[in-house]
Amino acid sequence: MTITSSPSQSGDAATRAGAPRPLDGITVVSLEHAIAAPFCTRQLADMGARVIKVERPGVGDFARGYDERVKGLASHFVWTNRSKESLTLDLKHPDAAVILGQLLGQADVLVQNLAPGAAARLGLSYDALREAHPRLIVCDISGYGEGGPYQDKKAYDLLIQSESGFLSVTGNPDSPAKAGCSISDIAAGMYAYSSILSALMLRERTGVGSRLDVSMLESMVEWMGFPLYYAFDGAAPPPRAGASHATIYPYGPFPVGDGSEVMLGLQNEREWAAFCRTVLQQPELAEDGRFASNTLRVKNKEALRVLIVTTFASLSRSQVIDRLEAASIANAGVNTMHDVWNHPQLAQRDRWRQVDSAAGPIPALIPPATSSAFEARMDAIPALGENSRHILAELGYTDAQISIFSDEGVI
Repeated sequence: MTITSSPSQSGDAATRAGAPRPLDGITVVSLEHAIAAPFCTRQLADMGARVIKVERPGVGDFARGYDERVKGLASHFVWTNRSKESLTLDLKHPDAAVILGQLLGQADVLVQNLAPGAAARLGLSYDALREAHPRLIVCDISGYGEGGPYQDKKAYDLLIQSESGFLSVTGNPDSPAKAGCSISDIAAGMYAYSSILSALMLRERTGVGSRLDVSMLESMVEWMGFPLYYAFDGAAPPPRAGASHATIYPYGPFPVGDGSEVMLGLQNEREWAAFCRTVLQQPELAEDGRFASNTLRVKNKEALRVLIVTTFASLSRSQVIDRLEAASIANAGVNTMHDVWNHPQLAQRDRWRQVDSAAGPIPALIPPATSSAFEARMDAIPALGENSRHILAELGYTDAQISIFSDEGVI
């Protein structure tokens, strides 16, 4: 890995470095674990919000223990928890309830993805909080949402991939395959993030907070819109097609002569003619009746695949890409994680920064949407309970009181 990263950019970015961020002054308290809620709140922190992550004393967010791949830290945790403060609290202890109540009195948003019903049992439902905290926005993230026969079911990312039908259209004809990242958690986290932004805007108009109920299942089903409508009214769903497009051909990975692969995709008949002429160098194929439309190319994909693979077998990856570029055919490398760490486009656009952690500096990708007005926040990944004493001191507790809390397991 040859990542180079810097704490700040030059040029326009340097002028943005001290500029106000959209969520400066917003405080978020999050009772979070794993991915969906932490991913949501990290986006809020990127935009300037103060995120206080409440964790179980001695254990913390269980994602801290998933692996030790990043200088001894867990890959999931490093990804979703920069720019936060870690406060340990035993939520079942009476003193912890008082502390949390004080925090919520100063907070704008409460995010939680505890087990179904856990927040309500702790007195942290929106209904229980809104009288004392009328401006508070409460975002509840769960597997299936409130109500319905699945309300109390446990839900993890892969289970929701299955329940939402995602697995039924992903994989190859012989077996389904899950996504290689936590796609259900990411979907729910992003809907929670955007919904919180909307709720903050609404509060500016109304002066009062609101409750957000975000379901992993519904987030994923929304993303399944194309295959759902493709299978409308009992029609056959898109077939599982591996890494190839299920309903467009040629659109997918193809082996080339140097042992690598190239991903390419055609969208229309003009591109098909250019592909035959410039890439395959067989212009007569454009008039071949077997391949005269996308429907026919899908029907006869095996015969067409043989023609493409035979042509590519004598070419290197760079030669194939040169031909595809000359024909204006969309293409991409079939990259590994090592390739992405060293991606020339990310390097040229200066997308990497260094964030601090207990294990030392770690490279991190800046948020995908670059603003001309401000720099995203890129602060440290907190150690468990790293900020407990500071946060309690802000609430007015003395060093002696904080030490008692520590001795009694409150923090």
